[in-house]
Amino acid sequence: MSDDTNQRGPQDRSRINMSQAHEVRYWTQTLGVSEAELSRAVGAVGSSADKVREFLGSKGGNRNPSNTH
Repeated sequence: MSDDTNQRGPQDRSRINMSQAHEVRYWTQTLGVSEAELSRAVGAVGSSADKVREFLGSKGGNRNPSNTH
């Protein structure tokens, strides 16, 4: 079964699917990064959302103002 492109977010929020435009849009907005930054992060650590968040945080790529450390 294919993804419903009317969905606003991913079906599995623990994984980032770079081949689905609506998921890429969701994750770039959620993480506060560009599509290129998201793609680099997924390429570096895989599709796990937690690992991507960790990677972006360690690289200074997470510019989401709601994420304060």
